[in-house]
Amino acid sequence: MSGLQSVDWQISLNEQAHHTDKFSSQELIVRRGQLFYMSLTVYRCLDCNRSATFTASTGPYPSESAKTKAVFPLSNRISGTGWGAQLLHNNNNVLSISILSPANAPIGRYTLSIEISSEGNDSTTQLGTFILLFNPWLQADSVFISNHDEREEYVQEDAGVIFMGRTSYISTIGWNYGQFEEGILNICLSLLDNSLNFRRDPATDVARRDDPQYIGRVLSAMINANDDYGVVSGNWSGNYVGGQDPRNWNGSVEILKQWQISGFRPVRYGQCWVFAGTLNTVLRSLGIPSRVITNFNSAHDTDKNLSVDVYYDPRGWPMDKGSDSVWNFHVWNEAWFARTDLSPSYSGWQVLDATPQERSQGVFQCGPASVVALREGNVDWDYDMPFIFAEVNADRTTWIYNAWTGGLKKNSSNTHTIGKNISTKAVGSNSRMDVTENYKYPEGSSQERQVFEKALGKLQPSMSLHATSTRIFREEREPSISGNFKITDILTVGKEVNMALMLKNLTGDSKTVMVNMTAWTIVYNGTLVHEVWKESVSLSLGPNEEIQHPVKIAYALYEKYLKADNMIRATAVCEISDETEVVVERDIILDNPTLTLEVLDQAHVQKPVTVQILFSNPLDELVKDCKLIAEGSGLMLGTLKIDMPNLRPREQSKVDFEILPTRSGTKQLLVNFSCNKFSAIKGMLPIKVVE
Repeated sequence: MSGLQSVDWQISLNEQAHHTDKFSSQELIVRRGQLFYMSLTVYRCLDCNRSATFTASTGPYPSESAKTKAVFPLSNRISGTGWGAQLLHNNNNVLSISILSPANAPIGRYTLSIEISSEGNDSTTQLGTFILLFNPWLQADSVFISNHDEREEYVQEDAGVIFMGRTSYISTIGWNYGQFEEGILNICLSLLDNSLNFRRDPATDVARRDDPQYIGRVLSAMINANDDYGVVSGNWSGNYVGGQDPRNWNGSVEILKQWQISGFRPVRYGQCWVFAGTLNTVLRSLGIPSRVITNFNSAHDTDKNLSVDVYYDPRGWPMDKGSDSVWNFHVWNEAWFARTDLSPSYSGWQVLDATPQERSQGVFQCGPASVVALREGNVDWDYDMPFIFAEVNADRTTWIYNAWTGGLKKNSSNTHTIGKNISTKAVGSNSRMDVTENYKYPEGSSQERQVFEKALGKLQPSMSLHATSTRIFREEREPSISGNFKITDILTVGKEVNMALMLKNLTGDSKTVMVNMTAWTIVYNGTLVHEVWKESVSLSLGPNEEIQHPVKIAYALYEKYLKADNMIRATAVCEISDETEVVVERDIILDNPTLTLEVLDQAHVQKPVTVQILFSNPLDELVKDCKLIAEGSGLMLGTLKIDMPNLRPREQSKVDFEILPTRSGTKQLLVNFSCNKFSAIKGMLPIKVVE
């Protein structure tokens, strides 16, 4: 008979002390390097003739040499920094015990057992399991973050906002990270067990889970479904049949649960912010401080020459030539931890990117790349530095390609349009914090160009510095005209797009300009969906004259082809006597109608409260297939889906539904409205919940 009667894991006391009390779990969740307490009731008291030894182990092949198994005695005091157990009290056969794990123990689910020896009789009893996480509160842990407010934001905050749009028109969507929701931590642990590394060599993989750098890289591969049993399948085609339009997701919880329920089949579909939002959930869940970053005018440089090439034909058509591209915005993550492989000054924020763009060591994974090292142009370091450096620093070169003659002409080169307004959510509020200066020296400064030269020299050592500078600073022939598209009216889905092409003669001679214009609906990464308008016109410009030529694109022309991105790209190729002078382009974003959200009473924990949503159909036609999806961690369990009636032209609709808050504090309710004419209209409401 075993000497053990019962075990008390003292869950609420431990989880309060370990900052894990927000998790909804029946299992003990603690952080490494910090004491936790338990009490054991034994049949016979421990005395000088009886001793006890604990074994803690994790993974399928625990071993002491790999640090995935530890055997340690119950003693009167804990010494050292390894595993240890101390007997605090022993009264009436109830033993109060404290247990310490090392600050660099592998994280994961552990099994704890006790062996009681008495006069040559040994009995071993399984005490059960507990989960060990990273500890950002502990200085000895490599994820330690000293600032209290930052820890609260980057580890404990379960909702946030992600920035999107374009440089001059930055918009915000809410995202429910939901890392404490029931079952999410288990899914995050099973993510690690589905990785290629674990499948190849489980013993080594589990042993390496002591290192946030290793785990971050594994997760950057696992959040996309490209090479493994990963979570989300990416799709930028504009056609999302067989899955969900990426714009419809409100958060990660639904995605992670769907992945698990389907037996780890990829969830369809995601784009960059979906990958980043989901990775953020998993990092925070495991205790690695993390945040979501948006880079505007993000370069996708496939050939490591720090230049992205964009092609047009003489008719003004954008061409899918070459594999480089510029995304209106791209979203990735930063995780906070020490870089033990580099000098200490490169610790802190590290870029991780789960969006599958390029292979790294044969797998679609990216990072961790030290933000400080990126700023210094150390592109020869681990991991994936050249790719990320180019995303924020590449030059953008426009070419005119004539398919008839096969001729290729460089039209312009711009050294300062890539990598703008790099943004993240501010600590403690939903406002935008600009972190561009973390990634690069001020645009146009001498340091910024020096870093660029240094990086280019490392990537293409064959190019001498002289050749480099001529590549960048080679004088373009000055064009004789300049142009831009000016918006002349508000831009709203359902309305005509009104712009003007502004052309200015920069010389004292009269000019005749042949202008070929096109407009395409696009996805935010530049994928062309459909041409919706074109016009060719000959314009006369007197000496130094500026004129404006009106451009009107009717709703009927674009309505069928507009994607949830609501983006249209207009281009004008302007020629004077068969020489292309300038290429004018502008991406515009059309506004959706708004959802109005209101909570009709003070919200209390465990008391139903009604939320009201108002929506007006702005169109002169019927809208149908109307659906609402609502979610919010701490406000409701799971996701609420509501089918709504059709809306007549200009009709207003009102929907009431109940939520049942489960936790106090300010919580974020997220709503997505979709119908046959609007594929993703977002609403977000902060709700203050009191006890």
